Parts: sequence; C-alpha cells; structure tokens
Amino acid sequence: MSRMGDVLAGFHAAWEFESDSVLIRYERGIRTPKLFQALGERRVPLEAIAGVTLTRGKRGTVVLRVEPRPGADPLMEAAAGQLKESGDPYRLVLPAEREVLAEYYADELRTLLTESGPADRFLVKPPEGPLSFKAYDGKATFDGRTVNFRWFWTGASSAKWKAGDQSFSVGELNGVEWRSPEVFEGHLRLLRRDAEVSAAQADQDPAAVVFGLGYGPVHESLPFAAAVLAAVRTSSPVAAVPAPRRDPADIAERIRHLGELHQAGLVTDEEFSVKKAELLSEL
Repeated sequence: MSRMGDVLAGFHAAWEFESDSVLIRYERGIRTPKLFQALGERRVPLEAIAGVTLTRGKRGTVVLRVEPRPGADPLMEAAAGQLKESGDPYRLVLPAEREVLAEYYADELRTLLTESGPADRFLVKPPEGPLSFKAYDGKATFDGRTVNFRWFWTGASSAKWKAGDQSFSVGELNGVEWRSPEVFEGHLRLLRRDAEVSAAQADQDPAAVVFGLGYGPVHESLPFAAAVLAAVRTSSPVAAVPAPRRDPADIAERIRHLGELHQAGLVTDEEFSVKKAELLSEL
C-alpha cells in the first residue's frame, strides 16, 4: 500500500491496510452483526486473498470485498457457503460518496496480490479457545485439544442418553460438518478419522449436537466449528484421553433419568443394566 496503517472505515468495520495484510476491526454496536462482534478483529494476510471487488450496494452504498482463497480461512471453510451476505466478514459496506476512495484501495490491493487457487494450509488465524455454546440437546465445549458434548435431559434423544456424554480428542477427528442454525435441521457433527460418515439423523448421532430456535446461534457455533477444524488440520492422530471421574451427584441423576427411560419402555432391560453398570464404573 502507499502508506502503512491507512484505514478505511465503513459500516460495522474498519480495514487497516498494511504491507503484508489487511487488519479488519469489527465494531461493537447493536446494529453490528453478532458474528462480527464475536470475531472482534481478524488479520488477513495478502497471500490468503485471491481477488478484490467493488460493487454497488443497497440504499446508496458501495461494497468493497476481498475474496479469500479456498482453504485459507477455517471460518469460511466451516461455513461452506452458508453465511448470509450481511454476515460475510469479508465485505466492507461504505457510503456511496466514498466510492472513489474505495476504488483506490481496491486497485492498490490488486497490485499486491500474487497468489491464487486453493491454499495448502490455513493462513487466517482461527478463533481462539476455549469455546463453548449451548445447543438444543447439549452443551459443546472445546479447550483446543478436546471436544466435549454433555447432554441435556430436556432435549437429548434416548440414543444419546444411552451413549452417554461424549469426548473427542482432535487427533480422533477428520473434520467438522456445520449446518447453520438458521436452516432446518441445523447441527454440528464431528467427523471421525476411522469411521464412515454417519447416516443417522443428527439428533440420534452421539457425535453431533442439534440446533433449534435460540440454540447454537451462528456467532457462537460457527467460530467453534472453525476452531475445531483448524485444530484437526494441524493435529496428528493421538490416543483418546481417559475421561475424568464424574461427580457422584451427576452420576446419580443420570441413573435416575435412565430409569425413567427404562420405565417408559424406551430402554430395554439389557440396555438399562449395561448402561447403569457403565455409569457406576465412573464413580
């Protein structure tokens, strides 16, 4: 760029142009999309950018957008094209009277771009952990090494209760499947290295949590999925870490709920005995 540190401010964000990157700082306001607020700021290396466009927007605006290279950003890889236009973190919306200035920066950026095609690694830093969110049927947590699903008795299916709470080290995983909570059957599913892709519905799969109205919103679940995906891509398979011993009160509550499922005919005698023994062994 002509001067390091040049800043172009638009609605919801400001872009600072450096010699090797674009630093995007998102505003914190009631009209700023929650995903932008959750991201805070992102540094996008020039080598992660494939192109730049400037187009007319709605209601007297122009839109400056950088096009990330496929495979360069874990957030966009996890989103898999499901983000709404208004939630695209690579769009900067400006008043139309700033079109000439925006065109100047677009031209400056284009002269600095040297890479194209898919990236062989993530070039944009993933969201930082630890991260967590509440889905409809459980709580998902990620500490940078392990993903944990803890089921809610109010939402989890009997299949998930039978399987028990789940823990997956990133070395066990091959990827992440994120389906936006803004569409029907939204969910986050973990894809395991040594297992076929599950054909089960997400509400029956212990390697998935399902979204619902008000559960697993985009600004919480998408950064979570991106962080897990980035960790998976940079990890090697490792042995699963044994789960810590549970709180006895928690075990008692789960046995009580298992008994209710058994009494209701949703769990067989054999399944009840086996699962109860598993829970007791965790004490």
